[in-house]
Amino acid sequence: QSVEQRTHKPLVASSSLAPATIQCHDQQIILLKMSKRKIILNLAISLDGYIAGEDGGFAWIHGDGDKSHDTEKQFNFTDSVSKIDILVMGRKYDEDVPLETIEDFESKKLCVATSKKLTSEYENVEFFNGDICKKILDLKEDNGKNIWLFGGAGLTDHFVKANIVDEYIIGIIPIILGEGRRLFLKNNPTIKLHLKECTVQKGITIIKYTKKP
Repeated sequence: QSVEQRTHKPLVASSSLAPATIQCHDQQIILLKMSKRKIILNLAISLDGYIAGEDGGFAWIHGDGDKSHDTEKQFNFTDSVSKIDILVMGRKYDEDVPLETIEDFESKKLCVATSKKLTSEYENVEFFNGDICKKILDLKEDNGKNIWLFGGAGLTDHFVKANIVDEYIIGIIPIILGEGRRLFLKNNPTIKLHLKECTVQKGITIIKYTKKP
């Protein structure tokens, strides 16, 4: 879940997709570089790297209230959301954060990855299985706005390992959880990044990285 949204109301899935389904062929990489649409990972983490507690809760995602170190420029969540039209999440994340509670995104397309055959009463929700990276790369080639990897770690892990995330927006919450669900799992590739922006708001440091060419 995003940083600013979680500071306002609780709103990252264990993946049922096998790692063997993840592919990132040369042709896909070429298409990715040509596309103007971006795949963005925007999540909040604890100082020790967790995106949720063991119970999946997000009540800890808030600042410390101290504005003395706030930067003049602030991360604009509303502007960020206005530039996306697809959210991608895993089935487990859907369980932690029921789709009917995500009222802010009724105008967005919600793609939920699952190995089960599910249906939704919401017209903007699509369930799909198989090669999640290929599915999103195909959508990335269509005309539209950016694509937001909404969570959780099981889902985003596929995209990190395939190295197809264009932008990382990470909000570091001033807390050490000690245990929970980690954002970055094991055996990731080396990915060199460029710091594009760094802002502070009530003790929350929000860093925005883009991939180095």
